[in-house]
Amino acid sequence: MPHGPASVSVARRQLRRDLGEREMPDAVVDDAVLILSELLSNSCRYARPLALLAELDERDTVLVGAHAPARRGALCPEADRECGGLLVRWQLFGDGSLTLEVTDGGAVTRPLPARPSLTSRGGRGLSIVGKLATAWGVRDAPGQVTVWAALRPERAERSERSERLEHADQGARSA
Repeated sequence: MPHGPASVSVARRQLRRDLGEREMPDAVVDDAVLILSELLSNSCRYARPLALLAELDERDTVLVGAHAPARRGALCPEADRECGGLLVRWQLFGDGSLTLEVTDGGAVTRPLPARPSLTSRGGRGLSIVGKLATAWGVRDAPGQVTVWAALRPERAERSERSERLEHADQGARSA
């Protein structure tokens, strides 16, 4: 995918469509889409691209999900130049668990959850990922960094049930 903010919405739509076709529970899809949005937004904001899309070797696989190749040589919306690329991957396993990954060219600092003040406009993305995912982490390789997150459907379903029960309980107390 091109290294730019427009890629976030494209990846979200593709992930939602892919997981919907696989009949994943809505709570899992919503959590996965939010996590992917946070990972991609951070990558676009803080990290370098992997390479110009036009320069990627045919052996390099640039994917949105598991099956839709990115346009090679896509133009950046901000300027009349070619964008560098990001790798966006997700994998659904037989037990229903899901792994999301975003690979970029790395940044000056390593991805870490921030501790923003109450009035800060940002800095909460990796904390959100940490709350929603069963696990997340960072893998380094020469010239690239991959931030990944894992989800288990039963955790999201349990969370959704708890939220409904809490909502019902609050309604009963106010009635």
